[in-house]
Amino acid sequence: MESAPKAKGGRGRKAGGAAKKAVTRSNRAGLQFPVGRIGRYLKKGRYAQRVGSGAPVYLAAVLEYLAAEVLELAGNAARDNKKSRIIPRHLLLAIRNDEELGKLLSGVTIAHGGVLPNINPVLLPKKSGAKTDVEPKSPSKAGKSPKKA
Repeated sequence: MESAPKAKGGRGRKAGGAAKKAVTRSNRAGLQFPVGRIGRYLKKGRYAQRVGSGAPVYLAAVLEYLAAEVLELAGNAARDNKKSRIIPRHLLLAIRNDEELGKLLSGVTIAHGGVLPNINPVLLPKKSGAKTDVEPKSPSKAGKSPKKA
């Protein structure tokens, strides 16, 4: 009796079965950011002796959320300026006008971002208000009408 040829591939895979397509950890987590690459950077950076399996997934999710938030606000700023392309100025306006992002990135300088439009109220011209604000020059002529005899 001849024995059947052994299946190649190891780990109990049957011969003739279609090979499974690899599923990335980013796909499993439903993320766009690369979980594997972030995990590699965490290990290579020596931030800790050991890195858990959930750490790169969590970090990728946080980074993706922050990127989406900044890009949405910057896209709105670009649309407000009637532009279809996001430039560093739009990023700066988006970040500095948002309270939480502004606090997070308070120490960050964005190259070619400029500054927020701001004019000190002292420098603005005085308002010429209504006639009630203007006092007559001499109190004796205040109630009289100018009539000529």
